Amino acid sequence: MNDIPSSTFATIARDCLCRKARMADRIITRAYDEALRPCGLKITQFTLLVAIGYGEPGSISELADWLAMERTTLTRNLKLLEKEELIIAGTGNHHKSRVFKLTRTGQEKVKQAYPLWQEAQARYREKLCEDGWNNSHEILSLFMEPEHTVTS
Repeated sequence: MNDIPSSTFATIARDCLCRKARMADRIITRAYDEALRPCGLKITQFTLLVAIGYGEPGSISELADWLAMERTTLTRNLKLLEKEELIIAGTGNHHKSRVFKLTRTGQEKVKQAYPLWQEAQARYREKLCEDGWNNSHEILSLFMEPEHTVTS
């Protein structure tokens, strides 16, 4: 027995922004993972290495916020990069906080991955055309601004 009209399912399937965003995320992630495969990184690892190299945030919490990641997921990913000797942990400003820095190996890995990432970027830029590329960045940036976050 189904008490929900089929039109409700059709509306959700057709209009759900979250479903479409997650589908796009998975498709784009697979494309970047494939592009980075020759250097042995996944896009999640690459962006984490870049975030560490770019800003070296003052704590795991700051890094999690900057990447919009759950802290537990971030910690698990950091441990993998640390095990591969791509990053090294250090003590932050607060005696309990940990900060991470790229090792020489981590820097070399980013250097190796960068042209592969650039190729993936170029493919999407070409597919979207310049206006679509710029518009997609503007739209996605809206979701990263706290004042635009939709809450209940």
